[in-house]
Amino acid sequence: MLTATMLPLKMLGLLMLFFSMCDADGECLPELILNPPEVLGEYGDTVTVNCSSADSDNFEMYGMVGNTQWQPEYENSVTWNVTLSDWNVTAECVKQLNNTSCRKELKIRIYQNPEEVVVGPTKNASALEGTQYELQCDVLNVAPVQHLTVSWYRDGETIRTDNFTHLNATKGLASESSTLTATFSRAENGAQFHCGAHLDFGEHGSKPAVNSSVHAVSVHYAAELKNQTEYVDGNEGDHVTLKCEAEGRPAPVFSWSLDGKNLMETTSDLNITLATNAIYICTASNYLGNTTKLFDVYGMKTNVMGAPSAITTPEPSTPKDCPLVLTPAEIVVRFGDPAEVECSTSAKGLQGMGWEAPSGATASETNVTIWTVDQVKDWATDPLCYLNTKDNQCFVMLKITLYKTPDSVSVSALDQGPMVEGTEYRLKCDITNVAPVQKLKVTWYRGNEIVETQMFNDTSEIPVHVSSTFRITPERDSDGELFRCDAKLHLGPNGPKRVPTESSSPFKAVVHYKPLVKTCPGSYAGVEQEFSIDKLSCDFAGNPPPTVKWYYKEKLINASQPLTRDQSGEYTAQIENHLGSINTSVLVSIEYGPSFTCDDRYEVSENEIVHCEADGKPKPNVSWFVGEKVEGGKEVAALTRWTKNDRGIYSLLAINKHGSASHRLRVDVLYAPVFTESYSEEVNVFLGDNVTFGCSADGHPPPDIQWRNSSKAHVTVTTRGSQKSITVAGATSTDAGVYICDATNNVTVVTRTVTLVVKDCKPVVGKAIWWLIILLVFVIVFIAIVVAQHHKTHGQYSFVSAKPDNDGSGIPMTTQPNGVSV
Repeated sequence: MLTATMLPLKMLGLLMLFFSMCDADGECLPELILNPPEVLGEYGDTVTVNCSSADSDNFEMYGMVGNTQWQPEYENSVTWNVTLSDWNVTAECVKQLNNTSCRKELKIRIYQNPEEVVVGPTKNASALEGTQYELQCDVLNVAPVQHLTVSWYRDGETIRTDNFTHLNATKGLASESSTLTATFSRAENGAQFHCGAHLDFGEHGSKPAVNSSVHAVSVHYAAELKNQTEYVDGNEGDHVTLKCEAEGRPAPVFSWSLDGKNLMETTSDLNITLATNAIYICTASNYLGNTTKLFDVYGMKTNVMGAPSAITTPEPSTPKDCPLVLTPAEIVVRFGDPAEVECSTSAKGLQGMGWEAPSGATASETNVTIWTVDQVKDWATDPLCYLNTKDNQCFVMLKITLYKTPDSVSVSALDQGPMVEGTEYRLKCDITNVAPVQKLKVTWYRGNEIVETQMFNDTSEIPVHVSSTFRITPERDSDGELFRCDAKLHLGPNGPKRVPTESSSPFKAVVHYKPLVKTCPGSYAGVEQEFSIDKLSCDFAGNPPPTVKWYYKEKLINASQPLTRDQSGEYTAQIENHLGSINTSVLVSIEYGPSFTCDDRYEVSENEIVHCEADGKPKPNVSWFVGEKVEGGKEVAALTRWTKNDRGIYSLLAINKHGSASHRLRVDVLYAPVFTESYSEEVNVFLGDNVTFGCSADGHPPPDIQWRNSSKAHVTVTTRGSQKSITVAGATSTDAGVYICDATNNVTVVTRTVTLVVKDCKPVVGKAIWWLIILLVFVIVFIAIVVAQHHKTHGQYSFVSAKPDNDGSGIPMTTQPNGVSV
């Protein structure tokens, strides 16, 4: 035994032991050395870990994997295996002496190379010329994702590298995607793209890359004809071939018509025999559009003209100082399209007129001349029509607007990284190769809502690259919103009826914001072994998606672990991303079906209060039935205060909304002894007489009956059933006194007393009278017997026959006692 003076010494020894093992920060002294000091292993591998200490004392050392302890060693080194088959596996080395220990945790990182890397388009399988085309690289089942690097390759050359270091550190498999947007021309058809994904652990090296298959881009564009009108002449009856030369992807299909009637031919070449005037039309089409070519066939000669202009024709106008009329007076032409304008005059003395232009120049001696070009491809085109008369020379400039729609319109971010709630962010709309820029209007859309427009003051008439900037201060509701810009050329009344418009692909806003609780109940009732915290209907938002940790009694728990009845209480969720964290609590009540915790058998004292209740949540309703089974038993009120008449077997049935339970209960009611017969507290007896007095009692358990003061010479005790009697034979004065009967059982002892009084003599007269009465009784009994015997041997009986005698007298026959007829 430790004495009071020894206790401080022992505590001091324990403290010295602790400080000999640990420094001020709780680190082991000497330091525990792990080999390897940290583990970077592939999921499913098993690694061997050694832990050693320079300490020579006889410490116990062992390794821990999770909550599993390896066999301890009583040396300064221990080796154990760690299997990397749990993403949350932990391991540590423990050095322990008595109840004092220090520990060192092994840093473990588990990885898994991508299961598969797949590349493909996000929308259309084929790219449309001049429009944005998006490829997506999907990296499936990789960990840890924050060490993932994705590289994009075009025709074998690296064009971009993405990493995912901005993601929160997570454990376990995940899948991530990287997108690449590009615009293609028809000349880039067949460009080959692929992506590769690998894990990069910095100073610990990189893991082998997993590459996708190659995706070849097919660039589609509408069917196009090299020219749209051709005049064919010759001698009537000649055989000629009409060639409808067109290109497109997918390859166009052809159809022909003659003077408005469809022909059966579907090839690009049509063999015909020249006749008189005929109009053949070739149509080349694919799913992106169609185009036609007109063949004006003559039987005599060739005349080549351009295609009719597709623009509207206003009323002709005539300058006051030059009698020339241009029809139309102003034209708007798309770069590369055909154009045609008529110049006429009514002037007298005409000597000549014509057109001066880089292409399509004419000279005529008639009063009408036409400027025609198959394709306007000179941005410096300024055609003029001139007139020469004998009195005057003048000219009129054609008002021509040459336009070109953008090669591409795209939205990109000017600021690096994702948007952050409450921080200004800039988007840029790039419009490539558009003219004339002064006719350009850029419209910004958030969804379908117009949020900003911009016009340009540049006077350039040749294609230029311009951009428009849109500033936004995003809110969390902006996450996922789509932004786009439209580039429209407003070319006035002479322009196309439909305003030429090019739209960017939508830019999806990624807005980072700190976590918030969208919905989560304040309280919840779940069922035992069925409910776990992760089944709560809680919706937490945040970007990046927040991590959620649940705590119970300030300890981190596994939210997927089913809860038991003793785990009701307040659970707190910690929702966190790199922008912040919040907490929310839920009061959880775990419900369960009924069960009985009381014993199968009770021994209770009479009037004792004993409860047999069922446990359950919500509290179950309990019914009591007499008998060994509920079925067929008589239902009774629940018993709590027991009487001796309540002994027996009961069947209990408990029910709540989660189920039912039954219980068989045997109850023995113990009650104090009760004397079962009346008695006199005083018994008188005369000297020499005998006297007997008894004592019997009922009780449970059956009481033990004992007489006190029963050891005298003339006293005997006899037992008959549950009664014990005292007989005093030949009472003497020494037999007088108090006789006590004790009835005893487990409940109590009850007592009754009998006082025996022994008197000296009896009254003589009274005794003689009693003897006289007895003698008289004997005499009367004797006389009665004699008289009865006499009547039996000497009696006379008469019989009357129911029939008349032979003599018909009807006199009765007399029979003597001996049966002789007389």
